[in-house]
Amino acid sequence: MTATAFCLHALGSSSEEFATLRARLAGTLDLIGVDLPGFGRSSAVTGTTVEEMVERVERAIGRSGATEWVLVGHSMGGKVASVVASRTIDGSNGLFGLRAVVLLAASPLSPEPMDDERRQTMLGWASDGEIGPDEADTFVSANTDEQLPPEPHAMAVHDVQRAAPEAWTAWLVRGSREDWSDRFPPNPVPALVLAGAADGDLGPDAQRTLNLPHWPNGEFGVVEGAAHLLPWERPDDVADRIRDFWDRRVAPGPLVPAATVRVIASPRVSARTRGILAVRSLPDDPGASPQVLTDRQLTTLRAVARVVVPQDDRPVDLALRVDAQLADGLGDGWRPDGLPVDVDAYRAGLDALAPEADRGDDHLATVLDAVSEGEHTPAAGPFDAEQLRAWAEDASVDLAKQWVAHPATMAEIDYDGFANGGDGVRKQGFLLLGAGQREAWEPAGAAR
Repeated sequence: MTATAFCLHALGSSSEEFATLRARLAGTLDLIGVDLPGFGRSSAVTGTTVEEMVERVERAIGRSGATEWVLVGHSMGGKVASVVASRTIDGSNGLFGLRAVVLLAASPLSPEPMDDERRQTMLGWASDGEIGPDEADTFVSANTDEQLPPEPHAMAVHDVQRAAPEAWTAWLVRGSREDWSDRFPPNPVPALVLAGAADGDLGPDAQRTLNLPHWPNGEFGVVEGAAHLLPWERPDDVADRIRDFWDRRVAPGPLVPAATVRVIASPRVSARTRGILAVRSLPDDPGASPQVLTDRQLTTLRAVARVVVPQDDRPVDLALRVDAQLADGLGDGWRPDGLPVDVDAYRAGLDALAPEADRGDDHLATVLDAVSEGEHTPAAGPFDAEQLRAWAEDASVDLAKQWVAHPATMAEIDYDGFANGGDGVRKQGFLLLGAGQREAWEPAGAAR
């Protein structure tokens, strides 16, 4: 099943700007354009603040029924996409299934940098109730590195002309200046941030300093021969970069089944739990470096994971997640007697098993069986057979816990215990513990 990409356009544009990308990404992503209020075929009556635009997008995603989806945001749409992504990853908007974000010359969560003289000129274009063809042509030409071919140029100019003046003005006066940067922590969703080499205010420097820091798992690229209107100017280059990013960084990860996605997105699950599961479901970065282990130790731990927790062809990178657990000091609070602190124990245990892992998974499985019986003494290192056995048991538990914690695994083992109340009247957990209090259905004088 092809994932859905919800595409949010730039100021003065519409969903039509993604038509060229839609054909080029067919088979990789199914692009659906969303006209933001006051642009394209959408009325400005529904509201032109960033919050109102965000809510429109969230409703569109919710109504679509998509269970594996991506956000693509261009310029103005980039700010909206960033807010939607942040509210999805913290669970507050009731959506689930976000896999990645693509930002094209995006307006940041912070106020957008814009020359004040140019802002006033653009406001003047809409002051008489409509944007004329000459002004629209000037806007498109000013935001491209080279003149567009006749057909896309005409389409881009037409979009600017049909923009509602109140929506155009609202973005320039208020929306672009709204500051959302302190409302959300950095977002762990995999992100591709692209800038046009010849862009002005939202060019490479602005994307590096204003957008990229919000995405710790983000990748950055510069599109040569383009200014601000990337989807119109360089559709082949942009599509190739998105496809490569998807195939390499996102697609290999496990998928949460559609039925489970719908349960997690339902009112039966609290926002906090939904956010935790959203983070757990994000694809692991196959190119990530370990935080506390060496590359060789991580490779060995991955081999141990393949033996201890066999998975299908779209596995969770359990070893990378355990490494992150170690870096954060998030163990279970217990340590087998006679072992050093977790990080040192892992390093020693993995060093002891590295020569065995080099001989293949089948050999390693045989060795781990002997280790579990206390019958394998490491050739080198600080551990004796009993210490290695204790550590291997602890490591196996860590790997298994990381596997079970993933929403895809929960679906596989038919676990839905997280859907036990939500944030409404039937909240998760206990609202009141009242020993000796009679339940409403119990008769007066009932024995306790």
